[in-house]
Amino acid sequence: MMPLPKLPIGIQTFEKLREEGYIYVDKTKYLVDLIDRGSVYFLSRPRRFGKSLTVSTFDALFSGKRELFKGLCAEEFLNRPDYKTHPVIYLDMSRVTTDMGPDVFRSSISSMIQRNAERLGVRIEPECPSPGDAFDTLIIRVAEKYAVPVVVLVDEYDKPILDHVHDVEKARETRRIVRNFYARIKAADAHLRFVFITGISKFSKIGAFATMNNLIDISMNDRYAAMLGYTEEELLTCFDAYIGETAAGLEESKEKLSAAIRGYYGGFSFDGKTRLYNPFAVLNFFNEPSFKNYWFESGTLSALTEYVKRHDLEAESFRGLDVPENFTAVAEIEHAPPESFLFQNGYLSVRERRGRKLVLDYPNMEVLSAVADLFLWNRAVSSGTGAASIDLEEFLARGDAEGLVKIYDALLAGIPYDIYERKEQKYARNIEEDYIQVPYAESFYHALLFTLLWSSRVRTSTEARGYWSGSHVEAEKNGHRYVVGLKVAEGKEAAKQATDDAMKEIRDKGYADKYVGGETTLVTLAVDRERRRVGGYRIENYKPGVGEAYFEETL
Repeated sequence: MMPLPKLPIGIQTFEKLREEGYIYVDKTKYLVDLIDRGSVYFLSRPRRFGKSLTVSTFDALFSGKRELFKGLCAEEFLNRPDYKTHPVIYLDMSRVTTDMGPDVFRSSISSMIQRNAERLGVRIEPECPSPGDAFDTLIIRVAEKYAVPVVVLVDEYDKPILDHVHDVEKARETRRIVRNFYARIKAADAHLRFVFITGISKFSKIGAFATMNNLIDISMNDRYAAMLGYTEEELLTCFDAYIGETAAGLEESKEKLSAAIRGYYGGFSFDGKTRLYNPFAVLNFFNEPSFKNYWFESGTLSALTEYVKRHDLEAESFRGLDVPENFTAVAEIEHAPPESFLFQNGYLSVRERRGRKLVLDYPNMEVLSAVADLFLWNRAVSSGTGAASIDLEEFLARGDAEGLVKIYDALLAGIPYDIYERKEQKYARNIEEDYIQVPYAESFYHALLFTLLWSSRVRTSTEARGYWSGSHVEAEKNGHRYVVGLKVAEGKEAAKQATDDAMKEIRDKGYADKYVGGETTLVTLAVDRERRRVGGYRIENYKPGVGEAYFEETL
């Protein structure tokens, strides 16, 4: 059997990827299209989505490394009669020093300019008064030496700013420095052939590129929606051998495995139409075939954790969230509202476009489960919610509905009193504003239940914001189906009665009747608001028209 081609995990250099036989999903048609249509572009994408590889590919394309493009879409571009090479200034802003004060930061940028000058064979005086002056001098002298316009590639333009995202003053000072630096790109327009800038955060008109009114933002342009990330077709074509091998090892069909990969790692979209797989997550899954949170856990979680605490975020607030199409451009990243911050960092995606509005949601189960677990941890006293999520997943995967009740009760016990008060008051305001006719306490406890299920990687029926106006949730794990009803009552006796009422409601309204074939587990539980614990629950095994109770008890 022929060995499978190598997986490009962590490979960000196009030349290394092509020369050493790694799988390459050909994206070069987008690069050629950009070159043919314009000259100054900006693209934002989440971390580990292929930005650096794209920049490296542009470098090889303008440097004339024809052998690397054999068989790719860009091969035709390199063979055009009018094709000519251009010197490339390559600035990787993730490599500059940002944690030792503004003077060291400026010096670090200047050192990067000097390294480019040495590579391109020009001299920049060490006494250049500022990084911006050195950059301007570099562009002009390189253009003069090679007698052709220069290409400037800037990768992770915002990394120095993001390093201080929770320190507004440092972020502001850093932005002042880089604004002066990047302004030289506009000033040197006559000497430039092409400019491509990447980053995680979208720039605003008053931000780092305030003077660059010629910069075209393609971040949410339909034409380039699939420029980074893997489409369904690309995954099935380029990784067919890996899908086959993994399916055989897991004793699954290729179709079923592909659907599972789609649900767990797919779903990213930047235009509301094109659906993409996260490259880093998919590659790691094929390398270690287990549905783990590869992408989420590879990031700097401390920044997200700090943001969640500071803004008191809740997982359910961002499901089916309507936002204006320009929602990311209204503020700098350190002042961005939660939906903008989460979207730009890859935790939210565009589910659909509705005219001039977008609908946001979590892209897939990896992100939803990980973010929900983080939000639960922020609410509870200890970090034990992570283990609870794993336990609940195992319980529901084998049909143990009682485990759901016990773990939910333990979660309630771990939430401090002041959080209960604050959250209930918040939900009361939300419901009053939205005219939702549900007791505010019930809405809060519904939200906790949903977040617990999401953190446990359980598929639920929820697809839109405002779900807490309903009275039940439908969930599925490994073929086991559940319909869960939740009520809130004042006192233990009232809680017991509420479980019976909730079960009757599920049966009378036929919430489980649509599940033809096999059994569905009906679970009703009632929270005793006086004790803030589960006051009673009821579990029934149900078939349409048959249904038999097998467990009933109060805690």
